[in-house]
Formats: sequence, C-alpha cells, structure tokens
Amino acid sequence: MEKTRTTRWIAGAVVGLVLTVGAGMVNAPVASAESNGGVRVMPLGDSITDGFNVAGGYRIELWKKLVAGGYKIDFVGSLSNGPASLGDHDHEGHSGWTIDQVNNNVVNWLKTTTPRTILLHIGTNDMMSNAATAPTRLSNLLDRITTTAPTADVFVSTIIPMSMADSAVRTFNAAIPGIVQTKASAGRKVHLVDMYKALTTADLADGVHANATGYAKMADAWFKALQSVPESLTGGTGPTPTGPTPTGPTPTGPTPTGPTPTGPTPTGPTPTGPTPTGPTDVAGCSAKYEVINQWQGGFQANVTVTAGNASISGWRVTWTFGDGQSVTSSWNATLSSSGSSVTARNTTNNGAVAAGKSTAFGFTGSWNGTNGIPSATCTAA
Repeated sequence: MEKTRTTRWIAGAVVGLVLTVGAGMVNAPVASAESNGGVRVMPLGDSITDGFNVAGGYRIELWKKLVAGGYKIDFVGSLSNGPASLGDHDHEGHSGWTIDQVNNNVVNWLKTTTPRTILLHIGTNDMMSNAATAPTRLSNLLDRITTTAPTADVFVSTIIPMSMADSAVRTFNAAIPGIVQTKASAGRKVHLVDMYKALTTADLADGVHANATGYAKMADAWFKALQSVPESLTGGTGPTPTGPTPTGPTPTGPTPTGPTPTGPTPTGPTPTGPTPTGPTDVAGCSAKYEVINQWQGGFQANVTVTAGNASISGWRVTWTFGDGQSVTSSWNATLSSSGSSVTARNTTNNGAVAAGKSTAFGFTGSWNGTNGIPSATCTAA
C-alpha cells in the first residue's frame, strides 16, 4: 500500500494526478501516429518523457533544435501529446511507470514502430521503492532493447535530480556509466547522456518533474548527444568495416603506337604583366574537442571537425593527453594511440566534408585526478 501511495505522488506531484501503478497500462491519450518519413526516434520513459507539468516536456525544444539543424526526424511511440509547436507528438513516455513496466512492454513497442534511435530516461519511479535493484533491472532492460533492436542507437540517460531522494538518485546514476560501458564493450550501440549534471533542483517544478527551463536543458543535452553520433540523426549505419584492399593481376597488353606529330614550334613574345591574384581555396580543417559527460574514472568526449573554405576528402585529428587519460572506445573515427598521443582518422563514411561544414566523432576514456582539455589539431588528408 505504501508503494502505491508513493508512486502516485511521484507521478502526480502538486496537482494530485492519480495514476494506476502495477502491471496494467496507465490511461493516456493515444493518437494516430504522425510520420514525415524521417529517421524514427523513440522518446522512451515515464512522466518526464511524457512532459508532466509541461505537456510535451523536453520533446518540444528538442524538436525545434532538430528542425533548425536541418534534420528530418519522425518521433515514434504509442502515445501522443504536446502543443501545436511540437511538430510530432508521438512518444513512449508512460506516467508513473517503473523500469520493470517498461521492460514488460518494450518489445511490442519496438516491433511496432522500429525506431532507428532511442532516447531512454527511466528510473525515477523506482527511487522510492526497490532502488537498490534498479541498476540490475536497467541492465536487463537494455539487454532486451538491444536484442530486439540491435541496429538502433540507444542513448541512456542518468535521471534528473529528485529533491526528496537525492541519495538514491546519486547511487543509481553512479551505476549507469558502468552498465553502458559494459554493453558498448560487448558491441551494443549504447551511449551515455549525463542528464543529472545538466539540471539542478532549481529546474524542477515539484521536486520530481522538470519545469520549462529544465525541459529545455534536457533537450539541449539530448541534442548534443545525438549530434555526437551523426548516423543516429541521419539514418546511416555508422562506420563501415575496413579490410585489405583487393588485389589481382594488372591487365597487360601492347602499348598503342603511332607517328609523333612534328612541325615548327610557334614563337613570339612572352606576355608580361602582373600575375592575377585572388582568394585561394585552402583545403584545411579545424577540430573542437569537448567533454560532454564525465563520471568518476571515466568520461565521454565529442570532437567536431569543420572544413575550411574548401571541401576536403579526408581528415586526421591529433591531440596529446596531458593528465594520463586514455581512450577506451570510439565511434565514427579510427583511433590509434602511442603513449599519450592520439590520432583519429575519418572512416569511409565521413571523410568528405563540404566547405564550412562539419562532421563529428566521439569516444569514451578513462582518467584519474584531472581531466584537462587537450588542444586538438586537424589536418586535411
């Protein structure tokens, strides 16, 4: 009985909304799916994904950022809500739901909507009961998601602050990076987003759910994470496996011959004058190194490569760690290390960059004591 009262308070703080908790479905508006044929992205979670206090939640500002960035995205899910300014209202944010409830239904949702990308923020309703087992249950949920949708990129978020259960939230969040790293090391396409760091309790409307400012901060964190894995927004498949270049006999045959034209060489005065000058298209590039998530002993970084005033067909980024950091895994680039020096080279999918445009790659790493930002240098290949 205490569990039911607590969960109802979490899902309905301030306005007294009563939700049914347990194995059954929560009554929520379901509408015909909206689709623009774009890359399918599933916002997945509880009332914070639904947008309690602010209908649509983080999805409102995230949609605006995606449109402004030129991305064609199709939010998918069995639920629908939000204002007219939200271009696509579909989602899987089930108010009052726990990790287990999402786990019990996620296979059907994934098979129905086949998302290319998943944004997962779940665990808030587990913090007032069974918090100790929440990390294990989150791990099980990720196994089910990645088994059902192995080609989808899954962005796993730490949960936002919670005024009355901060200790439980911190303990749960501290376990998530290790869970994500274990899945990634096993070849699963999972990525960490540190949402707890993005918000403070001042960004909460009722101690549990975000206010408008908090949801905007969530949108920004999601958007940056998505950009760090470009194919999650474009529908690509990621880096293409590489191997030895096929070899074989070179075709041979007689070289065509014929008489060489002869005749007097034209002569005349050599034109003189100033050599025309003008802007030269320099095929260069620049790199911006940014730490986007950090936890005890580990971190996630994003490096943005921008072409100069001419297009480039390939790039190489180098930097030297100054505090003993090391790379543990990477995506959208081929990384090699020699001591503290790191070299990142483009993959076959992202070497060509138009003048003034950008691409990005990311990696996770380890650190101890200090995690200083190194200076990254880009060279057009």
